[in-house]
Parts: sequence; structure tokens; C-alpha cells
Amino acid sequence: MTMPKSPQPFPRSEYLRRLTAVKSEMRRREIDVLVVTTPANITYLSGYTSKSGYVPQGLIVSSKAEEPTFITRRMDAPAAIHQMFIDRNHVIGYPEALIANPDRDGYDAIIDFILDEDFGRRSIGLEAKFLPALANEKFKVRAPDAKIVDCTNAVTWIRGLKSDLEITIMREAAAISDAGMLKAKEVIRPGVSEADASAEIIATLVRGADGKPGTDLASFFLCSTPRTSTCHIRWTEDTFRPGSQINLEFSGVRHGYTSPLMRTMIIGKPADELRRLHEGEVAGLEAALAAARTGRTCNDVAKAFNTTLRKHGFEKESRCGYAVGIDWTEPTASLKEADMTVLKQNMTFHLMLGNWIDEDLGYVISETFRVTDAGGEPFTKLPRELFQL
Repeated sequence: MTMPKSPQPFPRSEYLRRLTAVKSEMRRREIDVLVVTTPANITYLSGYTSKSGYVPQGLIVSSKAEEPTFITRRMDAPAAIHQMFIDRNHVIGYPEALIANPDRDGYDAIIDFILDEDFGRRSIGLEAKFLPALANEKFKVRAPDAKIVDCTNAVTWIRGLKSDLEITIMREAAAISDAGMLKAKEVIRPGVSEADASAEIIATLVRGADGKPGTDLASFFLCSTPRTSTCHIRWTEDTFRPGSQINLEFSGVRHGYTSPLMRTMIIGKPADELRRLHEGEVAGLEAALAAARTGRTCNDVAKAFNTTLRKHGFEKESRCGYAVGIDWTEPTASLKEADMTVLKQNMTFHLMLGNWIDEDLGYVISETFRVTDAGGEPFTKLPRELFQL
């Protein structure tokens, strides 16, 4: 029995639209063939979400071919056939002999394909900054007559402008994020272990919401007293106690897309300083969303937040957000002062207002939103409260 195609999260026309945009950028840069190796960009252009990026693989986009060709480890080829919109004949599995081989690896298989397709004397685009140094060198040595062009983040910037179909998927991910946070509010109690609470929350992120299951697990952070000044810690072996503060950050996932969410919870009554910080952060969040209109800049959003927060007597050292979509962070636009990226309709950001001030004071709240003419439109529906349990 041959491997069947899975139901596609997007119609073929959506993937071809994305490829058309990439090929237009290739023409602008005078590139004949683009080797896409970043897992999130491969997902964007093909629908592939299998976790095979720990070994060399590449999606080959030719300026002349309608569909790309995917080259991956042979054992991962069936997953590609199953998940990708492309024809099975455009999936090539390279042999196991290239794994843990000191001389040849999967990048050689990619280069072999490029040379066989007569691109050895053409212009080849690479996501160079995300490739190992030896892989970059291998392309230069094995294709000495080719012009190698650094196309790092070329596809990622195209990803930044979401289609309405992508916005729908991110809303589904946001509904799962909301469900996970509501589950956290339900299960976090004195005497409950952080591990047990995390298990219940994560189970909700997998089960999903509104009949849409989670399709993957993204980063999950639970930073409880005395670790509330930290930002990227998992659950520990501790149990919650009266007075415990819990800072949470996680996201539902739908077909690779995320809509991250952060909230702060406390068992009991919050200290006055924490309550004042919460009030300042919420005011700053609302000011930032109001500033996130088409035609404004990332700088404008950051200034709106920072100015408002200062009026409440606090400062935030880190940036207040970043572009978001597939696999969480898109390494392009940042919501920080001096980033003059112009906001466009359906750009999406995680307005990440975690503020870790002192070793005994940290707080989190966030919204994932899309840019509109009227300002930032949040995807989640959860109240902007300091949740008292």
C-alpha cells in the first residue's frame, strides 16, 4: 500500500501563492535555485511538520518548476509524502550511508541533485547563516562555478505577512492557548505539584479546543515562587503553596502555527508592588495594541508601551514583542525602539510583556495579535487579569 496524502491544512493554491512570492524574490536577487533548509520555512512552503531537521534536508525551489523538490533522509521520506502538498515524485530520500558519515552527508545529496539538474553554473541561494560552516563550504567547493547568494531570512520575511487562511489557523491555536490557561487556573492549588499541574495543562494543549486538537507541543514554561524572576524554566519537583505566584507562557499549536500566551497567577492576595506592576503592564499593553496600526512602525508600538509603563513607575529592559507564526518566533521584526519595520495588514506579533525586574519580582502578560488599520487585534479571549486562585 502506498503512503496516502494527509488532509492538507491549506489548499494547493495557498502553497502556490507562497511559492510565487518566493520566486518573485528570487528573480529580484537573480537566483536560479533556492535551497530552503530552515524547518519553519519548509513548513511554510510545503506543509511538512515532521521533526527531521536534526539531519541535513532541503526544499529545492527552482525558478522554472511549479513544485519544489524535497531531499531528506530516506526514513523520513514517507512522512514528507504524507504531509507535503507536492507530488510524491518530488520527494527524494537519501540513503542511510550518509548518516554519521565523516566524508559525505545529506548536504552532498542536495548538491548532487543541484548538479544533476544543471544548476552547477547558476546562481544558488542558501540560508547561509542557519547552515553549518562546513555545509556552506561544501557548496562552494562542490559547485565552484556557481554564484552562491546568502538568502538568510528571505523566506522568513515573506512569511511575516499572513494570508487570511493563516490567520484562521492562528486563531485556532489561540483558542487552544486560552483553554490551556483556563485549565491552569483550575488545577493550580496549594499542595498540587508543579509536575501534575503541568501535565493537566499540556494535556489540554494536546486535546485542543472547539473540536480542533493541538497538532504539536511548543515551548512550555511554568515559573513559580521562588523562581518568578526567571523566564525560561520548566516545572520543578516543588508543590504550590499559599502565597505562590505562578508565571506561565505556552501556546497551542495548529499545523505548525502558534499563538503564544502569558499570564500571571497567585494563590492568595498579591503584594501591592505586583498589583501596581500588573496595572502598568495592562495599560502599556492596551497602548501598544492601539499603536499597532498599518503604516506605523515597530518602534511606535514599543514607544507606546514603554512610555505608558514609565508613567506607572516601572521599566522593561527587554523588547516588548516579536514577529510570530510557525514554530513561534520569526527572526525578523522586533517590537523594540529603533526597529523601523513598517507594519502591514495581517502581520502577526507576540506582544510579550514579561518583566523580570529583581530576583524576587517578575511578572508576565502577553497577547498574540494581528495588525489591522484599527490597531492590533488580539487572537485570544482571555481576560487581562492578575488571576487570584
